[in-house]
Amino acid sequence: MKFLIVTGMSGSGKSGAVNILEDIGYYCIDNIPPQLIPKFAEICVNNGQMKKVAIVTDIRGGELFLELDEGLSYLKTNDLDTSILFLDASDDVLIKRYKETRRKHPLDEQSHGSLQTAIDSERKILASVREYADYYIDTSELSMGQLKETVYSLFLDNPNESMVVKVMSFGYKYGVSREADLVFDVRCLPNPFYIPELKHHTGLESCVSDFVMKYEQSQTLLSKLEDMLDFLIPLYIHEGKSQLVIAFGCTGGKHRSVTFAEAVYKYLSDKKMKCRISHRDINKDR
Repeated sequence: MKFLIVTGMSGSGKSGAVNILEDIGYYCIDNIPPQLIPKFAEICVNNGQMKKVAIVTDIRGGELFLELDEGLSYLKTNDLDTSILFLDASDDVLIKRYKETRRKHPLDEQSHGSLQTAIDSERKILASVREYADYYIDTSELSMGQLKETVYSLFLDNPNESMVVKVMSFGYKYGVSREADLVFDVRCLPNPFYIPELKHHTGLESCVSDFVMKYEQSQTLLSKLEDMLDFLIPLYIHEGKSQLVIAFGCTGGKHRSVTFAEAVYKYLSDKKMKCRISHRDINKDR
């Protein structure tokens, strides 16, 4: 039986993720105190018919949430196939979502009505859980359809068959990707932005990618990145990592970063790795 713990920041989209998990065959239960996890797991195991279970436990449980480690220890010591999905979003996005829904943050009273203080406090409480989560999704820029696609790519198939590699591009002017495990800055390469006929195109188009890759330093960098990933990825798989996010950043997230993300995605896909790709900022300011 697969046992998935869904947690993360309030307002980050946990309810939407659980609804998607339910659609692909998970038995889901929301807002369960960590102390009840062992008993619930025992019931699921004895039932014999539940193959995939997802439970949401988060800061709504108050002080009870602080005992999550005990619940996780029980699951692992009883040889249950357990993993953690952590959902997150930037502070600005979380604040916007709360203002739109007019809901109170679970830590509203302790924070004396200050939403920013509540978010800061929650981040501190969840910091340790975030560190040992098996899967991480930053929903700041995701639509519901994109969230669905992301959850599907992680959990529709057996995630233990291989590590899922997400390759992405982003623009530094919009902030460094929060979900990335490996970040590569390609702003050192010639910038197509300053070529008038290329400025309004993207790295998805051959005119831009050909321009970026015609330089020897670009070709050398790509070759060295491929060598490094050939070395690193087996180590991550051996360590048991379930998701690896590789991010390429340039100034605006449209030209050089997109070109390199596409090149690395193709390289890994040709090696039959389970990959997906996204371009966070490619359509901004267009």
